Amino acid sequence: MDAGQRPAPAGPRDLFLAFNRLALQGFGGVLAVAQRELVERLGWLSKQEFVEMLAVAQVMPGPNVVNISLMIGDRFFGLRGAFASLMGMFTVPCLIVLGLTALAGQWLHEPAVQGALRGMGAVSAGLILATGVKLLGTLRQHPLKRPAALGFAALAFLAIALLRWPLIWIVLGLGGLGMALVYARLGPPQD
Repeated sequence: MDAGQRPAPAGPRDLFLAFNRLALQGFGGVLAVAQRELVERLGWLSKQEFVEMLAVAQVMPGPNVVNISLMIGDRFFGLRGAFASLMGMFTVPCLIVLGLTALAGQWLHEPAVQGALRGMGAVSAGLILATGVKLLGTLRQHPLKRPAALGFAALAFLAIALLRWPLIWIVLGLGGLGMALVYARLGPPQD
């Protein structure tokens, strides 16, 4: 579907409500929810656009989904939209966290609460993996194609999870190499 034919939010209020709903659905795994909401449910982005925004969001400081919310808000309504999206991401979750913090001293030592938090971490990891699998199809259009992209993913996993290298060196090393390969394949940008 062409970007001009895709649905769009009617105003900043729609952005606020969408990102508020998105933030309240995820606990550490909001990226999977963001992909489902923004691409599949609302149709504001194509899968390819989502992947491209995610790529930009990952190199910016801050949480990926917050960066995506700012980019989408700005795309549709400029600074007002970016502010509305950001407030949607933070307002109610912030109030919930403040409320839970007030109760934390009484409950965090309970084994059931500790188990629930560990379970939420596992669910978050599963949601992120599921989102990656859903978005694999977009690699067909990527200049490096699927085998090279999966090779980079495997190298990143090896370096992070098994070798425990610092993330900054992995991003600079693998990210720099990936950008150099794409540049070599595509050449300089055409105006």
